[in-house]
Amino acid sequence: MQLELLNEQGQAASKVDVPETVFDRQYNEALIHQIVVAYRANGRQGTRAQKDRQQVRHSTKKPFKQKGTGNARAGMTSSPLWRGGGRIFPNLPEENFTQKINKKMYRAGMASILSQLAREGRLAVVDSLKLDSPKTKALADKFKAMNLESVMVIADEVDENLYLASRNLKNVFVVEPRYADPVSLVHFKKVLVTKAAIDQLKEMFA
Repeated sequence: MQLELLNEQGQAASKVDVPETVFDRQYNEALIHQIVVAYRANGRQGTRAQKDRQQVRHSTKKPFKQKGTGNARAGMTSSPLWRGGGRIFPNLPEENFTQKINKKMYRAGMASILSQLAREGRLAVVDSLKLDSPKTKALADKFKAMNLESVMVIADEVDENLYLASRNLKNVFVVEPRYADPVSLVHFKKVLVTKAAIDQLKEMFA
C-alpha cells in the first residue's frame, strides 16, 4: 500500500510504501466506538460529590405533627424525598469510570482508524518536521503554506523546538507514536505521519 508524500507546499510530491497491516485494515465501527468511549472514560476524574441524608445540614426536628394535617408522614427534612434533602445514591469522588480494553483490541482499533483515515484522504506522510528555533509563528506559517488548518502530527521524535512551537497552536497537536490516541485521530481533519514514525506505528499496531 502507498500513501501520498507531501512537500513543503502541501502537494503530493510522490508516494511512499506503508505496511498494509496498519494502514489497510478493514473498517470496524463497533471496535472504534468501543476504544474511543473507553479512552474518554479512562480519562475521567472523580471530582464530583453529592451528599446523602446524613451529610446534609438540616434540622432533625419533625417538620409537622404526625396526624391531622393530611400530608404524608415526615420525620425530618433531610429525607431524599424532600427538596434539598440528601441523595439516595450520591456520586462520590472515589467513583471509578475506567473501562478495560485488552491490548489486541486496542491495536486493531487504532489500525482500523488509521486505515479509514487513509481511505478518506485525511492521512499523509511527510519527510520530517524540524524547526531551527522554538517559534510558534514559524510552525504556523509552515502549516499555512501546506493549507492545513486542523492537523495532528505523529513525529518519530518531538524535540524541544517542535514542542514549544506547537503547544500554543489551537488546532495543532504534535505527538510521538506512543502518545497517539484514538480521540485525537478522529478529531483532527488531517493527520501527518513522518517517514521515520511509520516503522514505530507498525511495531505498535501491526
